[in-house]
This record gives sequence, structure tokens and C-alpha cells, in this order.
Amino acid sequence: MRPESPHFETSTESGAARKAFDEAVHGLAAHRPTTAGALATALRADPDHVAAHALTGFANLILARSELVEPAGQALGRARAALAARDGGTADERALVGALGAAVAGSFSGAADRLDAGFADRPAVLLPFKLAHALRFMLGDAKGMLAASGRAMAIWDPEMPGAGFLLGCHAFALEEHGFYDAARAAGESAVALQPDDAWGLHAVGHVHEMRGDTGAGIAWIEASRASWSRCNNFSFHMAWHLALFHLERGDTERVLRLYDAEVRPAPTDDFRDMANAVSLLWRLERRGAPVGHRWRDLAEIALRRRADATLVFGALHTLTALVALGEWAAARELVAALEARARGTGDQARVAAGIGVPLAHVLLGRGSFADRQALDAIATRLPGIGGSNAQRDVFVLAIAEAAGRRGDAAALTRIGRIRRHLKAEDRLIRSIERGARA
Repeated sequence: MRPESPHFETSTESGAARKAFDEAVHGLAAHRPTTAGALATALRADPDHVAAHALTGFANLILARSELVEPAGQALGRARAALAARDGGTADERALVGALGAAVAGSFSGAADRLDAGFADRPAVLLPFKLAHALRFMLGDAKGMLAASGRAMAIWDPEMPGAGFLLGCHAFALEEHGFYDAARAAGESAVALQPDDAWGLHAVGHVHEMRGDTGAGIAWIEASRASWSRCNNFSFHMAWHLALFHLERGDTERVLRLYDAEVRPAPTDDFRDMANAVSLLWRLERRGAPVGHRWRDLAEIALRRRADATLVFGALHTLTALVALGEWAAARELVAALEARARGTGDQARVAAGIGVPLAHVLLGRGSFADRQALDAIATRLPGIGGSNAQRDVFVLAIAEAAGRRGDAAALTRIGRIRRHLKAEDRLIRSIERGARA
């Protein structure tokens, strides 16, 4: 296979395994629920399929649960053994396994960098590109996402494998930098080229949200429902975006119906599903909506995760739920877990030390007088917890609310300025600001 090939080169000789693995990669890119089954099929056809073992390891790590770190390490061991059985495998397989090793060791940034280096001559190979994009998304590394997608776009061609998915990731990276016109154009082109590209579809939804184009956002998401409703739990996230648009319109009854039917239709333990639910309920309460039993429905999972600081982004949403539930002992336990995490090593230790612990204290209602002067600094550093501007916005609002409660008008003004740099004004931030002036 030529060095410039846009395909991921594997060492398998099984046609069935190759087909199943290709389906798994498509499922990963399209956020379809078929990925795990396709990987299992590939491994049944070829138990030494190096890349299938490695992708299984990444899938465990991306779920960001403490109990899945060990299975990810086991998948790494199997991938390394498969490499040895294949006399070192292909250069692509070695790069993928090396990146998984870095991720298992606690460095998602190192893993993404290794994927970039391993495919420097072919930056548009879909599997490593999408994995590196996902890892950097979890780190809040918008600059890294745009740099990587820019390299892919430099050689991009609509005929290359995964062209629509590549363009959709580029659209999202543009959106996170506030390049909204370019992001919308890229996202719409990505979806036209590849209707399964839920990420590009999602990027356009972000553009409408950040611009305050509520009607256009609702129309875009509803028009694409046939596509995103076939996704895995990413469909819950798309419904979350739809609910935010309706919340901005003030239609809290519609939001509650969406919450029950599509945002939180099942009591899942995925940190992304919890983030959707927690941030939406938090906003609804501040709009005076009666959320009823819905916080209590999250209690079992939040309490079970009260010592899990595997991913700071997820832990902060869990903490928000525990505070809303009045589970103060559990909330303090989670803050202690974040503090312990901050004393460790790896990417998430640095995130916990730099932003996670200070923000956790704000959410818990702790903080000295000196902390009041640092609220806007916390807002500035917030991208470091990972996720998107839209997902982190609930914490920007929480910090603004804390500044208002503490009477720190200067910090509230600066936080509002930071927020409006990327997102149009909305009812909730105006309500917080009015409350602080009252």
C-alpha cells in the first residue's frame, strides 16, 4: 500500500475482519450504536486484529469511568501481543498501539500527539484523525483540534474515504474558535456529502446556539432528526441542544417533555448523558421551572460516582447534581477526590489542579475573600476542563451566579464579557446580572 494512501493499513488477512473493522470505524465516525458489535465481529474473524484490540481500549478510556481503566489496559496488552504475533504489524498499527499506551498512562494529549506524528504524512486517515479529535475534545484543546483539521483540509478531497466526517470535525473546530460563518459552511457541506455525519450536523447546531439564532437552530435540528435519532447516546445530546433552544424561547413545558422523552429517556451512567441532564435541570430551575422528581432520579448515579475523578469534566457535573440534591457529605467526598487527583500525575491531574478544584469549591459554596477576586480567572481557564463552549456554559453561568451572590460586580462584568465573546446574550445571563444588581 502506498505511503500516501488515505486508508488505515492493517495486517489482517481476513476479509471478514477487514469488513467488520471498516464498519466499526464508520460507526465511530457516525456515532452509531453498531461500533462495539462490529469490533466483536472483527475479533471473532481475527483474534489477533491489532487495531480492533486498540480501538476497544480507546473506547473504554473515552467512557471515562474509573472501573474501565483496567479493561483498557488489558486491551492494550492484547494489542501488543497481537503486534508481536504479526511480527510487529504495520506502521499504522504500531502508531495506534503506541497512542493507546500513552492514553492508558494518563496522557490523552500525548496519545493525540502520537497519532499526529504517526500519520504526519497522511493527516486525513479517518481513524487516527477522529480518535485524536475526540481526545482533544475531552481536553478542551480547541487549538489542537483546529491545527489537526487544518492539516487534513490542506489535502482534503471530497472523494477521499471519510471526507464528510473529516469536514464535519473541521467545522466543529472552527465553531469552537468563534469562526461561525466558516463553521456553518463547512458543517452544512459535510452533512450534504455524508448524511451520517452527526458531528458536522452538531457543529452547525452549535453555530446557531452561539449566535442566538433560536428559530434556525430548532429548524436545523428538527430537519435532521432522521439522521441523529439513529445515533448512539449522541442522540440524547442532540435532543439536549434542541431543548436549549426551546428554553431560550421560554417554553419550559416543551423542554421538560424533551428532557423526559429524549434527553434522559433512560437512567444511563455515561458521563455525557449525565452532563446533558445536570446542566439542563440546573438551567430549568433558574428559570423557575418545576423539575419535580428529576434531580432525585439522578441521585443513584451521582452518589455512586461521588469518588470518581477520572475525568474532571464529568466529576464537576456529578458535583453539581450532588449539590442540587443536598447530598453535602457526598459532595465533599467528591471535592476531596478531585483534590487527591490534583496531587497525581497525567493530564487530568493538571486539569484538577488548575481549574477543577477551584471550580469545585465555587460549586460547593466554599471560598475565601481572595477567591472572589479570582472568579473571572476561573472562567478564563474553564476551557481546560474539556467539552465544548456550549457544555461549559453552565459553569460560566454558575461562576457568574457566585460572583453575583458575593457582590463582586466587577468579576460579574468581566465574566459576562468573557462569555459574550463566544455566545450571544441570553435570558439566563441577563437574569443573573439583574439579580446581582437588585
